[in-house]
Amino acid sequence: MQPTAPALPESWVPERTVRLNTGARMPLLGLGTYRLKGDEAVRASLDAALANGYRLVDTAAVYGNEAALGRALKDLLPRHGLAREDVFLTSKLSPRDHGEESAYAACLRTLQDLDCGYLDLYLIHWPGTQGRPQDDAGNPERRLQSWRALERLHDAGKLRAIGVSNYTVQHLQELLANCRVMPAVLQVEFHPELGQTELLEFCTRNDIHLQAYSSLGTGPLVEHAVVRAVAQRHGRMPAQVLLRWVLHQGVSVIPKSASPGRVAENGQLWSWDLSQADVEELRRLDCGKRYCWDPTGVV
Repeated sequence: MQPTAPALPESWVPERTVRLNTGARMPLLGLGTYRLKGDEAVRASLDAALANGYRLVDTAAVYGNEAALGRALKDLLPRHGLAREDVFLTSKLSPRDHGEESAYAACLRTLQDLDCGYLDLYLIHWPGTQGRPQDDAGNPERRLQSWRALERLHDAGKLRAIGVSNYTVQHLQELLANCRVMPAVLQVEFHPELGQTELLEFCTRNDIHLQAYSSLGTGPLVEHAVVRAVAQRHGRMPAQVLLRWVLHQGVSVIPKSASPGRVAENGQLWSWDLSQADVEELRRLDCGKRYCWDPTGVV
């Protein structure tokens, strides 16, 4: 039995959220924390995010910052007039912790490090197992065992929603054929050069929300002539254009930055919009280019 979806926090803007298949709402804009290390860096980025209306924070066991984030949340939430319920908190299972009991214990460690009683969303970070070859025949069974652990913790109310990251259509088909609790979210690399059309269509058909990481690519994408031209037409920064384009696809974003100024800038997405011509011009950049990890070889 799924837990009752909590009421929408007063600090959230309904139009800036998406309804998940659990019935709960999730903010479309969140703060990514990959490569944020140490209490000072985590606190500065989170402080800027909360001040600029971010109401989702994304972390992972492999980022090594869950405890620092837990301390920062405990300190900063009351300073911004917020409670734990005002922030949608996501973390992820490390690829080294696949297997039912390992995954169960790993999630409990994450909850302890974050110093919270529940997570709004918990994802399997990678379809393969750390230290094993990508073509290891045991990968499918190990990730299904991990999913069983997530289902148990979902039943217990520790995880309000569960999902996956870096899964392909094949991985999702396998999961849907064997799961008791549906995945609510798939988090993948997504930007104009990697439009993931087939994956997005599959998720839409199966009521799985797609969330983008690395939606700014790296320097080459932000500096791309087409991106810069669209930004100039709107009087916006290239990063803002890339994030707005992702939102246009019905996909949520979790940009990361250690710069408080950049965090604020990345959050300025709601008072303007791209034209359909802009959207199509950027879509034509799709060339299947990845800036991050490629899961297509994971059995």
